[in-house]
Amino acid sequence: MVNSDFEPEKPIKATLVKVPNAYAALATLMEMVNKSTPRKSGIETMSFVAPTAIIGEQVYVGTFAYVGEHAEIGNDCMIYPQSYIGDNVKIGKNTIVYSGVKIYHDCVIGDNCIVHSGAVIGADGFGYSREGGVYHKIPQMGNVIIEDDVEIGANTAIDRAVMGSTLIHRGVKLDNLIQIAHNCEIGEHTAMASQVGIAGSTKVGENCVLGGQVGLGGHITIGKNSQIGAQSGIISNTKEGSEIMGSPAVPVKSFFKSSIIIPKLPDMYRQLNALEKELSELKKKLAAED
Repeated sequence: MVNSDFEPEKPIKATLVKVPNAYAALATLMEMVNKSTPRKSGIETMSFVAPTAIIGEQVYVGTFAYVGEHAEIGNDCMIYPQSYIGDNVKIGKNTIVYSGVKIYHDCVIGDNCIVHSGAVIGADGFGYSREGGVYHKIPQMGNVIIEDDVEIGANTAIDRAVMGSTLIHRGVKLDNLIQIAHNCEIGEHTAMASQVGIAGSTKVGENCVLGGQVGLGGHITIGKNSQIGAQSGIISNTKEGSEIMGSPAVPVKSFFKSSIIIPKLPDMYRQLNALEKELSELKKKLAAED
């Protein structure tokens, strides 16, 4: 399977199937194969489902999973063993919650979502007031809302809001080991690689891409369609369509120009010292002639 514009450099015996986008076509085929795998359904005997919980049709709840009071789980969901679904949680249709996931009370998960093992949705945000040298916990009274078609990687944490909601919009893709703090908002179809950390109340626009280990400061806005390189540190707002990298982050072209100069700095420093010494001696010589 190759792209429709592919032209081989030499004869190929294999049959070439030309498609507009080979990678997307392969993904579609693999999805079809995956859907052919038999799905589990039913509530296993060693699980706990609260009497007030509402469970849809063709739902699977695995051994040692816990579903709290007034929780709602939509049709065709799969809740794997040892997962925790807190009180008043709402989960839409055809969502998969893998083993060991913890979804705290009052959180909302949309349709067609995937939450991988170890993820924690709705833990308290990092909120404290300081008085007299002592930290006092601020109760985190909000929740997390995750819209449809979101995938959340293993051991990723999304904190509940102080008030209101931490919002993960439709189609967002989060890798493993990501931290999203309270009251953040992530725009539609944004993707983040592993170990991204986002401080509280920061907003990331739609269709952004964040490389691994990017750190975003609190209370800032990342413009839509931005691309941020790995290990970048962002401490202020960015414009729409930004392509930035570094810590603190600068435009990508500036970053690479700086990267070329940095290894030369020791030699440049020695040359500068030599020039300063020559200039000092020349000034002394001129002063003596006067």
